[in-house]
Amino acid sequence: MGLRIVKNFDTSFALDTNAHEILFRLLTNKTFTDQISQRLHETEIVFTDLLFQPVPYSQHTPKGMPREFEQYHNSEGYIIINVPPNFMFQAKIFKPSRLCAIYRKV
Repeated sequence: MGLRIVKNFDTSFALDTNAHEILFRLLTNKTFTDQISQRLHETEIVFTDLLFQPVPYSQHTPKGMPREFEQYHNSEGYIIINVPPNFMFQAKIFKPSRLCAIYRKV
């Protein structure tokens, strides 16, 4: 079984209004953000309203994310999490199947 090299990967996606509202409500829920803060030993985090679809690793995307989001990857002031699958299900988001959310440390 050989490796398949992906040259181009479409990272664009659009959420309908209802899915967007539900997902953002879940991602900004105080209980959820407090849980992440505790696990990271941070005082508080705030959702930046930035979402992206993970991409296959390649020469052009060595971090597995669109280039415009790589600035957050190595930043001490931000964290990137996978959106929990149950959040995606509750918001009825099936395509894309995975999303990542960016939070700012306060």
